[in-house]
Amino acid sequence: MTLRLLKGKTAIVTGVSRMKGIGAAICEALAEAGADIFFTYWSAYDESMPWGMERNEPQWMKRKIEELGVTCHCLEMDLSKEDAPRQLLQAAIHTLGEPDILVNNACYSDRSDYSSLTSDMLDRHYLVNVRAPIMLSVEFAKVFQKQRGGRIIMMTSGQSLGPMPGEIAYVATKGAIEAFVKTFAVEVAEKGITVNAVNPGPTDTGWMDEEIKQQLLPKFPFGRIGTPHDAARLIRFLASEEAEWITGQVIHSEGGFIRN
Repeated sequence: MTLRLLKGKTAIVTGVSRMKGIGAAICEALAEAGADIFFTYWSAYDESMPWGMERNEPQWMKRKIEELGVTCHCLEMDLSKEDAPRQLLQAAIHTLGEPDILVNNACYSDRSDYSSLTSDMLDRHYLVNVRAPIMLSVEFAKVFQKQRGGRIIMMTSGQSLGPMPGEIAYVATKGAIEAFVKTFAVEVAEKGITVNAVNPGPTDTGWMDEEIKQQLLPKFPFGRIGTPHDAARLIRFLASEEAEWITGQVIHSEGGFIRN
């Protein structure tokens, strides 16, 4: 049984469209610890991706979270819109009160190498992977008045650990988050907010076919591929009071993934 370490806390989690996704696992882990949840999703993106999604998955996720004995609200929102961060914080405060935890999980990824990269493609990655999480974090810090216990957690993909050919726009934008975390953590420490990033490594969220799994499996010393719940458990810890002395860090939680 999970201790209710987050009872009385409110968490915002972005990018929770699919039941198999990391965002869904994060919501479940935080709710198991007692946190009330406000999550966002954007069906148009996941429906356009090869993995797809069922139309009612966000509603199924909401019911699943509520069955854990906490309050849950969700909102469909295009985070690439300029006013989305402010609107999201206002909606969360209106329904659940001042948030304690922000998990910037939403991302945009569309494979591209240098020969196919366009300005428009780069901009689409930037709006969701850089501008949205940074401005959400800024808005969160502005409204946070509790003096301690604030948590901002970003998601990265190990861009600083090695090359990711064919993902040049994704790499450039997600890599910016690592630099942001280190400086922003210092700026908001006086408000009692920690800021960290998690790199979960290759994670089976439904996008891997059997060929990809067989290629990746020998690179994991534990003999299995990472799951969304691996990432979610770490994020639950970072959201707790137990992690109040950890800030400005990029934590590579990849199960010993071998990159060469």
